Amino acid sequence: MGTETSSAGRLLVISAHAGDFVWRAAGAIALAAERGDPAKVVCLSFGERGESARAWREGRTLKEIKGIRRAEAEAAAAELGAEIDFLDAGDYPLQETPELVDRLVRVYREFTPAVVLTHTLTDPYNGDHPAAARMALQARVLAQAIGYDAPGEPLGAPPVFFFEPHQPEQCDFKPDVLLDITPVFERKRKAMECLPAQQHMWDYYTDLAKRRGVQLKRNAGPNLGLAHDTLAEAYVRVYPQTTAVLA
Repeated sequence: MGTETSSAGRLLVISAHAGDFVWRAAGAIALAAERGDPAKVVCLSFGERGESARAWREGRTLKEIKGIRRAEAEAAAAELGAEIDFLDAGDYPLQETPELVDRLVRVYREFTPAVVLTHTLTDPYNGDHPAAARMALQARVLAQAIGYDAPGEPLGAPPVFFFEPHQPEQCDFKPDVLLDITPVFERKRKAMECLPAQQHMWDYYTDLAKRRGVQLKRNAGPNLGLAHDTLAEAYVRVYPQTTAVLA
């Protein structure tokens, strides 16, 4: 007799563009999948206008570029063990609308995540990222409201974590969570390699994982200066942790 998957670890990732979830949260997604917890990625856009320069230079049409980016993101999500949905809301700019927030409310109510990952609220280089974060947070609050007109029961209070932006210093990003992704990093790397439209990012995020791994080791024990191969992702927790024990 099979066992049912607990809802305790259901992971929802709200991504502005088709590639964002891979660079910034693929380790967390792969870890959830390896635990047997459902992981769902929602891409608000394909990144078709602002993050597909190679395809535009090749003379591709908008429709073709959307198809390319969809296929890449689907392959990456499959590599990580996650399901993926595309809301096709457009990018550069990603417009914040009540209709788009409502679609996210319905995702929250249907999927009932235990943890949510999304962008930071500050990014002077890409306004789509804060827009996605604002809508993700607003939809979470609305999904908790018993009187909100959407199917499903009111959402609980899943913690939200901001994943690391491409330019952390300029985005006021100071991580307070370092996630050890060493056991699944090869899956993250393979997922990154599913995105040839942004091949210049592969080594950048591999190097970033190494640097965050150094910081994780330094914060996990004595600084012995020994060689290690720890790899990590960095996050900022949005809401307070609730606990009966300080640890």
